[in-house]
Amino acid sequence: MATLTVIATTAIPQHLRGALTRWMTEPMPGLYVGTLSARVRTELWTTLSATLEDGAAVLIHPAPTEQGYTLQTAGTRRRTPIDFDGLTLISLSPQEPDPAPTTPEPFPPSQIDNAPE
Repeated sequence: MATLTVIATTAIPQHLRGALTRWMTEPMPGLYVGTLSARVRTELWTTLSATLEDGAAVLIHPAPTEQGYTLQTAGTRRRTPIDFDGLTLISLSPQEPDPAPTTPEPFPPSQIDNAPE
């Protein structure tokens, strides 16, 4: 039986966008929505996961769980799904630390003495 399927992508190659739009509608860039059979959904996700390169993707579809859906991810993402007593929660990975802040160099005395008032 065909069910509603949602795939959200970030920075995927053009050929994958083409493959997804053959089966799904793209209402906004990177978001694909369609009614797919389990077989088509599995084939699309397998292809997408295998050829993602530097991009990332999330697949959401109905499932017999407490939440009524399941989600799968592929690629490197800051958000990671975790299972918490049968519920899927999202864990945020810490961001990369910013490089040490640089302090501006003070003005040389010659520029301070010559500054207009």
